[in-house]
Amino acid sequence: MKSIIITGGAGFIGSHVVRLFVNKYPEYRIINVDKLTYAGNLANLKDIEEKPNYRFVKADICDFDTMYTLMQEEHVTGIIHLAAESHVDRSIKDPFTFARTNVMGTLSLLQAAKLYWEAQPEKYEGKRFYHISTDEVYGALEMTHPDGIEPPFSTLASSEHHEAYGEDFFVETTKYNPHSPYSASKASSDHFVRAFHDTYGMPTIVTNCSNNYGPYQFPEKLIPLFINNIRHRKPLPVYGKGENVRDWLYVEDHARAIDLIFHQGTIAETYNIGGFNEWKNIDIIKVVINTVDRLLGREEGEDMNLITYVTDRAGHDMRYAIDSRKLQAELGWEPSLQFEEGIEKTVRWYLDHQEWMDNITSGEYEKYYDDMYGKR
Repeated sequence: MKSIIITGGAGFIGSHVVRLFVNKYPEYRIINVDKLTYAGNLANLKDIEEKPNYRFVKADICDFDTMYTLMQEEHVTGIIHLAAESHVDRSIKDPFTFARTNVMGTLSLLQAAKLYWEAQPEKYEGKRFYHISTDEVYGALEMTHPDGIEPPFSTLASSEHHEAYGEDFFVETTKYNPHSPYSASKASSDHFVRAFHDTYGMPTIVTNCSNNYGPYQFPEKLIPLFINNIRHRKPLPVYGKGENVRDWLYVEDHARAIDLIFHQGTIAETYNIGGFNEWKNIDIIKVVINTVDRLLGREEGEDMNLITYVTDRAGHDMRYAIDSRKLQAELGWEPSLQFEEGIEKTVRWYLDHQEWMDNITSGEYEKYYDDMYGKR
């Protein structure tokens, strides 16, 4: 029986991965380890919390002794590591927290897994440490493609995307060039994971993914924040001119990729995961406004006047774009949704789950966990 720790499983991407593994693999034991910081919310997993193959453990991944003891208790054979501080603005204000969680937390997990697995008769056989990272470690790309055509590219399949717009994408061998404390902390953690393979032979895999969107995303992030603000007719703060470009991927497609790579990916390899779906921030915001207005019965575009331009973020990278062709070629993965379809599903989910959103924005969810697990 596989016993898998998924760190950060009460967060946005982590909760989708936990749900997928618990439901798809009833023969696995899934241990969700989450510190329940402000972005962790067990309401994300209400539908599977009573499943017999699921266990939640409130713990800090930086606590080496607890991580090592948990691996012994659960006879852990695999780790899917998603726990991370991930909001760039917060990293600019408080880089120490990002270094602690993203770097020292990853090192704590690596060392605990190393000591536990090396003590087993089979050592690393059948084991796997899978580290989820970000495209932001690569830095930034040129704003436009060689032919001068700009995004969005959301209607193009990957091969057509490259053929039409050139080769200016992040690939697995792109040199690291992080520009924010957040991306620097993730880059450092990536290096530690690879070093544990090269030094000790630990079976590791690293993936770097583009921006995710979808249900259960904490409403400090662009899409859920703006959906909620449009609903309440609050200002929509846009950095600079809104011309920064990001590659967007529906979160369930990312979870499918993680499942596939965990089971079939090659040890010591890196895989990039992206949607071939680039949008300028201002264009994606306009799509969100039109979609929310339409689904709320307002005139489409009625709330464009909520857009408010604010001073740009320090060190704000202009463009990210992931090349996922290695993952497609080796493991057959590709995104299942075009952006227009994915954003429609996403907006509908948030509008249909206003209680979930209100519970977070009011802070009520934190009071509940403080009572149950102690102060965060």
